[in-house]
Amino acid sequence: MLRIEGLDVAYGGLHALSGLSLGVQAGQFVAIVGPNGAGKTTLFKAVSGIVRPRAGRILFEDADLLAMPPAERAHLGIAHVPEGRQVFRTLSVMENLEMGALPRRGRADWSRNLEQIFTLFPILKERTGQAAGTLSGGEQQMVAIARALMASPRLLLLDETSLGLAPIVVDEIFVAVRRLAAQGLTILVVEQNTALALEVADHGYVLEQGHFAIQGAASSLAADPRVKQAYLGI
Repeated sequence: MLRIEGLDVAYGGLHALSGLSLGVQAGQFVAIVGPNGAGKTTLFKAVSGIVRPRAGRILFEDADLLAMPPAERAHLGIAHVPEGRQVFRTLSVMENLEMGALPRRGRADWSRNLEQIFTLFPILKERTGQAAGTLSGGEQQMVAIARALMASPRLLLLDETSLGLAPIVVDEIFVAVRRLAAQGLTILVVEQNTALALEVADHGYVLEQGHFAIQGAASSLAADPRVKQAYLGI
């Protein structure tokens, strides 16, 4: 579904990604882990069009993403949940969901998507009229994910979903993410919480200094002595 070939990204005097290649199959749950500054968030920004690569290709099925404006990528079925949630703080929860449904697919599936979201995150049904900026951090993360789901995505990009949240909230959110994966949604997740990411994903990549150092089945990476020592503290 998603194919990245020889991706190079440099901005602000930083060479963030160098010759990066990866593939994500339809229905796959892929985790990208690694230290701060490795280029994980930059990779997502390149896919969604926030940064412009200086070399390489990004293909979504047969579409060349680098040949189209960022907004058009949402209409193809790519939804990006950014690091730090970035909800529309002064808008209500429902207004945030309405913003997510702007792509064509989202407008067509409004009722079905809303029902799915309130099943995944029941608390949001109670908060529909509340300003998103007044919610707890965990509830804001739920809104950010729900807003992305309102677009009826075929590929969901989750950037540091667990960052800054209490463990009990992280568990609740990832129960919902696992449910989405079980329903066949293709998911690409970037996580500093390596143990969590490799527990939930099918396949994993370890990103270090702009390139992939290791890749393989998530269960194999979790058992790899290099990963255990460097990222799992074992």
